[in-house]
Amino acid sequence: MSEETDGTPPSIECPVIVFRSGRKAETYLYMPATAEFEDLPASLRRQFGTPTYVMDLILTPQRKLAQVDVLQVIQAVNEVGFFLQLPPPTVKTAPKLPEQFLR
Repeated sequence: MSEETDGTPPSIECPVIVFRSGRKAETYLYMPATAEFEDLPASLRRQFGTPTYVMDLILTPQRKLAQVDVLQVIQAVNEVGFFLQLPPPTVKTAPKLPEQFLR
């Protein structure tokens, strides 16, 4: 594959199927479109719980995903056979202290 002249990577298409975890909120699994859930490691299947079908996608470097970098997903799907998207971390903010305590 050769790079296009504008500096963007060559066109890569990665057909995937996306499942939502039946056990962990906001947890999604991207797998090759031709793969079977039973092909995943048993420990991952146990932690993930019952998969709920979400959608089929064709990932490309130009596609934007809401929570994760599409290139990371493509790489993991191609190298490991799946990508597990965990919920975004929750950030607890410190309570605002009165001015007198900040001096």
